[in-house]
Amino acid sequence: MDVDEDEEDALFGADDLHLEDLNIEDSGVVINVDQELDDIEDEEDEFEEEEEIEPVDEDTRYFYHDEDGWLPAKRSAQPAPSSTQSSQQKQPNVIPEDVPVAPDAGEAGRRTLEANLREPTYSVRYGGFAGAPIPAPVDAMPKEKIKHGFTMYGPPPGEPDDNIYAPFASRTNWLFARWAKMRGPGSTAMTELLRIPLVKEKLGLSYSNANELNRIIDTRLHGRAPRFKRAKVEMAGESFDLYFRDILECVRALYGNPDFARYLVFQPEKVYSEANNERLYHDMYTGTWWWATQRELEKEKPGATIIPLIISSDKAQVTTFGNKSAYPVYLTIGNLPKEIRRKPSRQGQMLLAYLPTTHLNHIPNKAARRRIVLNIFHKCLRTITEPLKAAGLDGMPIASGDGVWRRGHPIYAVHVGDYPEQANVVGCKHGECPQCDASKLELGVLGSYSLRDLEAILDAHAKYETDPAGFAKACREAGVKAVIHPFWEHLPYCNIFQSIMPDILHQILQGMLKHLVVWIKTVYSTAELDARCKALPRNSHVRHFFHGISPLSCVTGKEHNDVARILLGLIIDLRLPNGMSSARLLKATRAMLDFLFLSQYPVQSDGTLQRLENALTVFHDNKQIFIDLGIRKDFNFPKLHSFSHYVPNIKWKGSADNFDTAYAERLHIDLTKDAYQASNHRDELPQMTRWVEHKEKILHFAEYIAWREGGSRPFATYKPPIFPTTRIKLPKTPSRYNVQWPDIESLYGAAYIKDAIARYIAKWNSSNAIPAQIEAAALDIHFPVDGLPVYHRVGFWLGHSQQHPLSSNEYDSIVVKPKRIDTLKRIVPARFDTALINGGDSTRISIEGEPTI
Repeated sequence: MDVDEDEEDALFGADDLHLEDLNIEDSGVVINVDQELDDIEDEEDEFEEEEEIEPVDEDTRYFYHDEDGWLPAKRSAQPAPSSTQSSQQKQPNVIPEDVPVAPDAGEAGRRTLEANLREPTYSVRYGGFAGAPIPAPVDAMPKEKIKHGFTMYGPPPGEPDDNIYAPFASRTNWLFARWAKMRGPGSTAMTELLRIPLVKEKLGLSYSNANELNRIIDTRLHGRAPRFKRAKVEMAGESFDLYFRDILECVRALYGNPDFARYLVFQPEKVYSEANNERLYHDMYTGTWWWATQRELEKEKPGATIIPLIISSDKAQVTTFGNKSAYPVYLTIGNLPKEIRRKPSRQGQMLLAYLPTTHLNHIPNKAARRRIVLNIFHKCLRTITEPLKAAGLDGMPIASGDGVWRRGHPIYAVHVGDYPEQANVVGCKHGECPQCDASKLELGVLGSYSLRDLEAILDAHAKYETDPAGFAKACREAGVKAVIHPFWEHLPYCNIFQSIMPDILHQILQGMLKHLVVWIKTVYSTAELDARCKALPRNSHVRHFFHGISPLSCVTGKEHNDVARILLGLIIDLRLPNGMSSARLLKATRAMLDFLFLSQYPVQSDGTLQRLENALTVFHDNKQIFIDLGIRKDFNFPKLHSFSHYVPNIKWKGSADNFDTAYAERLHIDLTKDAYQASNHRDELPQMTRWVEHKEKILHFAEYIAWREGGSRPFATYKPPIFPTTRIKLPKTPSRYNVQWPDIESLYGAAYIKDAIARYIAKWNSSNAIPAQIEAAALDIHFPVDGLPVYHRVGFWLGHSQQHPLSSNEYDSIVVKPKRIDTLKRIVPARFDTALINGGDSTRISIEGEPTI
């Protein structure tokens, strides 16, 4: 919950609810915030800086046991696990004969990796009993029946099997309902549409208004996701509503989705490149956290399947004007590849809760207001995550979408959020690092810092029960705020200071890069920078800023990324004032841009991580230029300091694009803003939760219909995914159909296109012919068509066979745009990319969907 000073009066708000009208379950949970909070001193310093990040040393991530169960250990160094030392790794999984064996889901992940790398890799699996299947529980449903709602392999409960669209009377009934809920207008507009004479009759609909359709969805459709529940948060004479789902049922829904069965990963691995034996880091299972946690679990519970939980929270503005906001919390699991988790269309993330928001205007003291809001935040998350304590320690039987059962241990692993969110989660003061013990005056110094002392902090929080008078002082001495029972206090195998991961959007694009652009505009004339932007030649792959970069406002992360591509070119030969050398400025700028692009690699290696560290070192070596120019007085702010934690964090839990807050920002549109717009803007939270449930049920039913119409079960016909191995890829459809030969020659500049195609066909027909024979054969080739389809874009891979492309920038495209006239009758000149093609006989180019040529 964001309790930053700038947003302190945008918190908590909900009107009286009528749950009986909205079919929302009431959990009966009442959370009372202790009034002794008012007596707790708060000596927090306000800071204007926003987001942060954290460090991690893979040799210090171990655990200890106390009366409350397994908790993260102190920062005492212990030897890191070797990739070959454990006997567990050498013994195969022992699986009972009556246990169904699922397809090797890890193999799909490795093939995905090798498709990205374009070179062989090898991995060392944890081995032993880790991730092993177990017999199905006695009371488990058959393989063809899935617990969460109706199965994908049968009709909804109580519906006839002869109508695959039941409970809808016909296919038209179903398609109209899907349109109305996914793409259509609001409920009032839909009802008015169906009141038009003969509309309902002509379409053959079985419902005549939005309420009747909602009733069908509520009572006769079932989804995988659990229902929302309500808990009351009471404080200072007011009560607020927390809407949340059972977190374990959400985990079951994500883990048990049949669409994900082939992609799930059940045990950690160490992945290496065969070319140079470099360790590779991409998805969570390749990091050292999963390996270390698996080892601790195996000591007590052999055969554990870890389910890493990734929770995102961020306040979202839901109105264009005004200050109405919502506070969604999202959940996903680390067993899913990041390619699925980051795509909303794959439904790899789930709305877990809406936290309460209010202004708390009745509390005049701002410090007390922030204090209470922070404690409510932790109380809410404590209620949501309470079931994880027992399930994380003892495990729970859980079935993947292919019907294979395992003993899953859901463990809180990562909390994704911007800097204010990170500070609230760990309970540190704003302006400090949420992960390490660096002081505010050390944030601008590149160095190595230890993680915060978790044991000392837990002891300080425990004093609330034993020594309430000394509670605030103990927390102050430990370097955290006085939070009454933080939600992560008793979560097993959880070190909250390791759960804060890199945030590319807020820390780099909207953070240091934004600062860097402002500093450069302060040094140089904005008119000169804008003029250089306008003078840059047009390019299909680089955004052209027609008015320069100085007029930009409310700049998005993508726009900052586009600015980064041209920033160094804008200043490369500009002179600094007073004849100062620009060498340090150029070095610092390039180093920051190197860090920006290197940190976004989807696959990291030991080599790229070393380059990342080198880029950060170069920036710190040259950052003094900004002080000499009078732009900065110091660099003691959390965004820059967070970069020192990127390398250990990537080694700990995978590449940075696993945890980008951009994914949560995108989910705000589908699950928060659209949901709010669908409400009547009064009592909106119950309506928003109901809207989300309807949408999820419709999407789930759409999958079922697609399966019934396709006629095959997803896992029964499992085949490993086939990844293209081609260097050239064409779009599915041409940009223009049947372009006449004269237009190809004049508009596209292909003056000898027919002669070139004729020679190609002749050579293809007679591969051993000499050039003279090919020329003679080409003269006899005639074209029975008067034109050809034309593609304006062709994609290709830039990588070398001996190198692995570690960035998506290794994939590029060639674009052509012939001269045209736009809608305003203006002539738009032609633009053609330049490409050098190796046309030697030894080069054979493979085009996806076509024969090798």
